[in-house]
Amino acid sequence: MTEMSADSAMRSRLRVILAASVGSALEWYDFFLYGTAAALVFGDLFFPKSDPLVGTLLSFLTFGVGFVVRPLGGILFGIMGDRFGRKPVLVATLLMIGIGTTAIGLLPTYAQIGYWAPAMLVALRVVQGLGAGAEYGGAVIYLVENAPTHQRGFWGSFAPLGVSVGNLLAAGAFALVTVLPREDLMSWGWRLPFLASFLLILLGIFVRLRLAETPVFTEAVVARGKIERNPAMEALRRHPRNFMVVLGARLAENGLGYLFPVFGLNYVISTLGVPKSEALSALMLAFVIELFAIMGFAALSDRIGRRPVYMFGALAGIAFAFPFFWLVGTKQWIWIAVAFIGARAVVTAAMFGPQAAYFAELFPPQRRFAGFAFARELGSLLAGGPAPFVATALVAASGSWWPVACYAILLSACTALAIWAGPETYEESITVDNTSDGLMHATAVPAQA
Repeated sequence: MTEMSADSAMRSRLRVILAASVGSALEWYDFFLYGTAAALVFGDLFFPKSDPLVGTLLSFLTFGVGFVVRPLGGILFGIMGDRFGRKPVLVATLLMIGIGTTAIGLLPTYAQIGYWAPAMLVALRVVQGLGAGAEYGGAVIYLVENAPTHQRGFWGSFAPLGVSVGNLLAAGAFALVTVLPREDLMSWGWRLPFLASFLLILLGIFVRLRLAETPVFTEAVVARGKIERNPAMEALRRHPRNFMVVLGARLAENGLGYLFPVFGLNYVISTLGVPKSEALSALMLAFVIELFAIMGFAALSDRIGRRPVYMFGALAGIAFAFPFFWLVGTKQWIWIAVAFIGARAVVTAAMFGPQAAYFAELFPPQRRFAGFAFARELGSLLAGGPAPFVATALVAASGSWWPVACYAILLSACTALAIWAGPETYEESITVDNTSDGLMHATAVPAQA
């Protein structure tokens, strides 16, 4: 390879990584922004006739609405991604979530238009959820299908890395506006992070429109005439075990991924009385450390396999459920930070890091997008969406945090069982489905470099 072609290849790879990770970061900035606002301000702004606890429950319930429609978005856009290509879906999902988020920043509150305010909030949450149902899967598949053979885990980690960056940006945006006087925060300050997403989405669209289609889709699907009418149903029918592995593997990663930063943030502030600025700064530190942890765990999965790394994260979720609440219960910033770091940079990162490549490797190219997105978002519906609401309701019913810890243990145990039952995939090809039964097996065909 000449020096010029090597430089060209490097620029191409960097462009792929940038487009997927930056787009994912911007997309999930929007989605996580809603969760942070639900924990901090939406209860008062959109459900003021309720007492504070009921208002928080209702705001978390609207947070879960986005997850209800995510499987629908996963099926719809997943089918489009397998039929028409990865690139157009990446652009469409980014637009949907960006428009939905910007519009939330323009909404009138309950005090201005009454019950129409929460109704419109729910409608925009649906738009967000439909776009998010396929955004992450599309970014992951784009990365993995462009990755060198033995680096799919590392390359795939840039999509969850984008999620963590988006989470960090959302927490940082609200950390900035919470320094405003409460009257200003509740009247106009909360809108600024949502309105800022419009500029971020423009950047994401600019980057993604410059992408080319993945070589795997072009060569293994289009050129070979492998396009299917309904790849989502084919993925469920021909790969039932892999479909259930994805669904089960999502329970702890997604459930705890929202339980600790969304419910945990609200619990530390509202129940324990820790100042918002301290709680948000501890959470932001955890997100920063998580960025490096995700890449480390993903790279490790390229060496020892996806299942051992993922299993470690699930078992760590069981072990850390009670210590998390013991640590935040001290109300000391350093121990609150340690709690969030353990939850995000160890428990969640160990599952989130290898997950991207693992889920993509479980399905063949002609039904990869639909199978990945459908199964993954169905897991989101069962775990991530209900988690903050369920946790808040458990604390309200029991007056204590220990039922929430037991809930976290249950989710982690289900994920550990799913990973134990699943296949190892890190040495398999992702370019062909060379079996008559539709199940993925190891093959000598090299993955696309």
